[in-house]
Amino acid sequence: MAGGQLEVLNALDLAKTQWYHFTAIIIAGMGFFTDAYDLFCISLVTKLLGRIYYHVDGAEKPGTLPPNVSAAVNGVAFCGTLAGQLFFGWLGDKLGRKKVYGMTLMLMVICSIASGLSFGHSPKSIMATLCFFRFWLGFGIGGDYPLSATIMSEYANKKTRGAFIAAVFAMQGFGILAGGIFAIILSSAFKARFDAPPYEVDALGSTVPQADYVWRIILMVGALPAALTYYWRMKMPETARYTALVAKNAKQAASDMSKVLQMDIEAEPQKIEQLEQEKSKFGLFSKEFAKRHGLHLLGTTTTWFLLDIAFYSQNLFQKDIFSAVGWIPPAKTMNALEEVFRIARAQTLIALCSTVPGYWFTVALIDKMGRFAIQLMGFFFMTVFMFALAIPYDHWTHKDNRIGFVIMYSLTFFFANFGPNATTFVVPAEIFPARLRSTCHGISAASGKLGAIVGAFGFLYLAQNKDKAKADAGYPAGIGVKNSLLVLGAVNALGFMFTFLVPESKGKSLEEMSGENEDNGAEGEAY
Repeated sequence: MAGGQLEVLNALDLAKTQWYHFTAIIIAGMGFFTDAYDLFCISLVTKLLGRIYYHVDGAEKPGTLPPNVSAAVNGVAFCGTLAGQLFFGWLGDKLGRKKVYGMTLMLMVICSIASGLSFGHSPKSIMATLCFFRFWLGFGIGGDYPLSATIMSEYANKKTRGAFIAAVFAMQGFGILAGGIFAIILSSAFKARFDAPPYEVDALGSTVPQADYVWRIILMVGALPAALTYYWRMKMPETARYTALVAKNAKQAASDMSKVLQMDIEAEPQKIEQLEQEKSKFGLFSKEFAKRHGLHLLGTTTTWFLLDIAFYSQNLFQKDIFSAVGWIPPAKTMNALEEVFRIARAQTLIALCSTVPGYWFTVALIDKMGRFAIQLMGFFFMTVFMFALAIPYDHWTHKDNRIGFVIMYSLTFFFANFGPNATTFVVPAEIFPARLRSTCHGISAASGKLGAIVGAFGFLYLAQNKDKAKADAGYPAGIGVKNSLLVLGAVNALGFMFTFLVPESKGKSLEEMSGENEDNGAEGEAY
């Protein structure tokens, strides 16, 4: 390493794991806890919204959201997230990680509360208000992706950096779990207090007026964890890598990290100047960037895109899969609150048995196995299990084989989280130069969200029954669940291929990975 590492960055790279690492994980992770809660809790209440606002007198089945409304309510937060990832990712490199970090959190708190207060005279106006606030909620959530990953990677030491970034992301698992558990408690409490007959007995009476509070409370509680961490986010110093390498303030970087690491660190302003003269300052759209990091960016964007098509199409439509295999009885045999309870219970079980353990397997093993191996393995098993579900799909729908279906389905999830879902988040925060790190992570994450939109919207239509008469009200005939699962298997196989573009960053410093310490802009690629 030519220009030599700055002492302050070296101190961070070699620091023993200590208390500030864990506080950083909690502070950054709380954003993800909220993200997951907010993005997934909507899938718990979509059936309830259909019953409350789209009830048709005399219909044999309870009311459901029309296709365009359902797609909007489920997907509008993703559109906001995509925009937020690009905008705040870019802003994080321009203004500094810390300044932007508080903005995203405030936006999340305000919009969580506002989305629960969606009022209007007609169902249409209520849904429009809900979509408006969920878009801006998504915008705030989007900013959390590049900023949390970048802050954690810049604070961590090189030995356990992968585990720390993955731990921030793993808080998502707890967010999904919290959403499910809270919905179970709330729907049980309301059901005990306001009991109602099933839909087939009394169509109108099966949805009690108080059910309207349930979805609003579930959405608004998402503001709590974010609000609680705001103070600590504001107290966190700017990361030393931003202060030293981007803002060029050696003194500030050394004094901030002296406090954090509780040791004396020399400022070395002259070394920053020396590094500055040696380094070629290429921008995001330069030939130099394309030469050094072009393939890496292609690798991180494509793998995240492909992963999210599979991941979100499964996650948002879990409840339909559960109904299809009989885990949740037909809607007309339940009242509205019972249905929320059943959907939440099924989602919580899946989260508990496969989602949460998958994340923590990654945290435990990412610095031993490496990012590349985990991502390759995850995509491989996701492909295998998808095809195993799809090819004998008719076999799985028989009553006796349902448990087998749920186990296979859980394993797909387990290997998404102990695999590409975690690694696609970790790697972009490690392999790009400090001045472009947050932007490149934002671009990779936005590409992932584009995949989520394809997964969420595309499969809403694709998974419909081939026979239009059996498809949900208002939907055209689709290709059926079996063929949809086959398509997802192929998507995962593509993800496996594109993983080969992504470099391994295990055990290397951020500056080694990005080639920022090399003389005269010489090649500094680390494979």
